[in-house]
Amino acid sequence: MNDEFCIHPAVDGGVRPGSDDFTGGTLHCHCTERSVEVTINAQCAHNHVCGCTRCWKPQGALFSMVAVVPRDAVSVTANEDKLEIVDAAAAIQRHACRDCGVHMFGRIENPDHPFHGLDFIHPELSDETGWAAPGFAAFTSSIIESGTDPQHMGAVRARLEALGLTPYDCLSPPLMDAIATHTAKAKGVL
Repeated sequence: MNDEFCIHPAVDGGVRPGSDDFTGGTLHCHCTERSVEVTINAQCAHNHVCGCTRCWKPQGALFSMVAVVPRDAVSVTANEDKLEIVDAAAAIQRHACRDCGVHMFGRIENPDHPFHGLDFIHPELSDETGWAAPGFAAFTSSIIESGTDPQHMGAVRARLEALGLTPYDCLSPPLMDAIATHTAKAKGVL
């Protein structure tokens, strides 16, 4: 099974360590013309792979790669006119390029939210190296809601563990798989 799926292109060959003196870089969408550019003036924190169905994932990947940075360290430096919020009702306002669909950053506007003041970014959209390495996997069972066969979850978790990315779910993995399987069936993706 390990050769049959992609966790994320940035980790499939192994997790690369970050640099203690890294201070940020520039993220680019996937457009070949008028690429959206977002400059990050900070090292990221809590970098992880995420299986939720809301985060942008590279084509073919089961997980996204997401980290947080202080909100004031994020600035759109080119082609801001191409950005649009994916779901205005969501807690995280994901700003995506309307042309290529890549999520550039996610912002929480609700001042009562526990993560207000942090923006979510996809460090792999940067050409610079040194970003903090991903350290865990979140919402692992949620990949079932995107169509992953629940029977493959043991192999997916084993691969995450082999990469040093401890998989997390809110309940025990079998219970979360059952909940996510139910949701996927209700959505018609399984």
